[in-house]
Amino acid sequence: MEDNIIKATISLNDGRKIRIELYPEVAPISVSNFVTQIESGYYEGLCFHRVIPGFMIQGGGMTATGSGADMELAEKGGLTPIKGEFDSNGVKNPLKHTAGVLSMARTNVMNSATSQFFLCVAACDFLDGNYAAFGRVCDKESLDIAIAISNVPTTRCGYHDDVPVTPIVITGITLDT
Repeated sequence: MEDNIIKATISLNDGRKIRIELYPEVAPISVSNFVTQIESGYYEGLCFHRVIPGFMIQGGGMTATGSGADMELAEKGGLTPIKGEFDSNGVKNPLKHTAGVLSMARTNVMNSATSQFFLCVAACDFLDGNYAAFGRVCDKESLDIAIAISNVPTTRCGYHDDVPVTPIVITGITLDT
């Protein structure tokens, strides 16, 4: 896992940065897809639209306008789903969903992941073997930021629960050189 690590930085609208590393040897399809979206600027302006304390923060698929009761979410689509790289889908993936692990979000369909991702803020072993873990945060500060995001006040927005009252916008994700 150490040889081909790709490092990236998620920049937020409040100036905070979450530093992550990606593991192409563990989940090459997921990492390639994520890197492609980074390079295209796909994540700019999207938000963390689902945050749950003691579980995870999810982003990479929706924009948010307004805040609180006036908030609206809009899904940004247009991407082709990728193969889910996890054990129950026939792909060996040894990366466990511990605090700080980065994984692909998906629907109940195993091969439905596109751009949405989540960062675990605690151990979530019930996800092991069923979601494509493909990276992790690089440092304690980045994990602390993810945990802080998971604890912000939330509301219901349309049919979405656990939406931050004040949008947490991704201003960009950059690959570190």
